[in-house]
Amino acid sequence: MVNRSRRPRRARLLAIPLAAIGLVLGMTHPALADNPTSTVVDSTRGGGMSVGLTFDDGPNPPDTLRLLGVLREHHVKAVFCLWGDHVRQHPEVVRRIVADGHTLCNHGMHHDDMAAWPAQKIRADLLETSAAIRAAVPGAHIPYFRAPYGSWGQTPTVAADLGMQALGWRLAVGDWDPPGTAELIRRLREGITPGAVVLLHDGGGDRSQTVDAVAAVIPALRSEGWHLSLPARRG
Repeated sequence: MVNRSRRPRRARLLAIPLAAIGLVLGMTHPALADNPTSTVVDSTRGGGMSVGLTFDDGPNPPDTLRLLGVLREHHVKAVFCLWGDHVRQHPEVVRRIVADGHTLCNHGMHHDDMAAWPAQKIRADLLETSAAIRAAVPGAHIPYFRAPYGSWGQTPTVAADLGMQALGWRLAVGDWDPPGTAELIRRLREGITPGAVVLLHDGGGDRSQTVDAVAAVIPALRSEGWHLSLPARRG
C-alpha cells in the first residue's frame, strides 16, 4: 500500500503475532451499515475453490509491467488498487492495466489514513482519485475502493454513494516488508482459503519478490484445482 514505514497501523498490529507462525491474515470486515453496498467484501464472487488476487499502491514500473506479463501468461485477471499520485506519474501503465482486462480500484489520492475524516473530505479525495484514473483512461470503470492502511471509518458508505464497493481482504502476506520470494510463496500456499481475497502489492517499493511469488504460486494453485476469480460485489 505504501513504503512499509507507513504500512497500515491496524494491519501491522495483526501481522506481528501471526507472522511468527508464517502467515499474515487481513481483517475480515463486518457490514458497516444495513445497506449492503457499504459492506466491506473480502471474498470472491465464485466462492468454493477460488481465490482473488488484488494489488495495491501502483502503478509502479517496472514491477507492475512485469506482473502484467505474468498474469497475461497465465490468463489471470486481478484487481489493481491505484494510488492517485502514482497514476498521475505513470498514466501509461494504467492504460496497460486496463488494456489487459484487469479491474480497477480507487486506493485514495495520497494514501492517507481516512479513518477519522468527515464524509465530505473523503468524498473529495475519492473523486480526485477517480478523476486522475479517468484522465489516464477516459471512461474507465472503477467498481472498487480500498481504504489506505485498511482504515475504513466512513469510507465504505461514501464509496458506495459513488458507486464503488469497499474491498477488503482475508489474507495479507506482508510483502510490504519483503521477506524473500520463498517466504512469500509459503505464506500464500499456507494462508489461502476457499473464496479468499488476497492483498498483495505491485507498488510502494521494490515488489520484484511479490511478482516472482505470484509467478510461482498461480500454476501451483491451478494444479491443485483452484481457480482465480474476482472479488464479490454486493447491492
